[in-house]
Amino acid sequence: MYSPERQDLPGIQLLRLARGSIEYGLIHEKPLPIDCDKLPRALTELRATFTTLRSKGKLRGCCGTLEASLPLAVDAARSAFQAAYRDSRFDPVGQHEFEDIRLEISVLSPLESMVVTNETDLLEQLMPGTDGLVIIEDWRRATFLPKVWESLPEPRHFLAQLKSKCGLPEDYWSERMEFLRYHTTSYAELV
Repeated sequence: MYSPERQDLPGIQLLRLARGSIEYGLIHEKPLPIDCDKLPRALTELRATFTTLRSKGKLRGCCGTLEASLPLAVDAARSAFQAAYRDSRFDPVGQHEFEDIRLEISVLSPLESMVVTNETDLLEQLMPGTDGLVIIEDWRRATFLPKVWESLPEPRHFLAQLKSKCGLPEDYWSERMEFLRYHTTSYAELV
């Protein structure tokens, strides 16, 4: 039922809360309300999450926050609801597909500012498979979770695609660009 690499109790509880939030959203059109007083301390710490939904192996939604402002359980319930019903790339999840959806929750570490002199320096600092990356350029902002390295394992291509997601040309570079990195702990339901 759950990923063998992360079977600890907080992960199992997070996945249940996230799935419950999607199910609650089918009826109430809002995230599952969470009573933090009844949860273990690990689920009440301020943490940022992303929830990724897959159906039949294909992306079905992905939403979340980069900076911690809510208790972990609340943020996971919110990101699951957003991924299911507010990801503008997809129609909202329907009752008929609820059972086919598989969730992965990524709990983010605090963002770490990267000091880079040029694109080569950035590429040398990146740790493929480990780093999540945020690009900020003026009002534009985009991120790739560390999981994206599985489909874009070469750092130059990873960065080019992230620039594209940010609305920038793949070969764009500016001294004004900011880069933040983070790591994740992920909990996933098995397919």
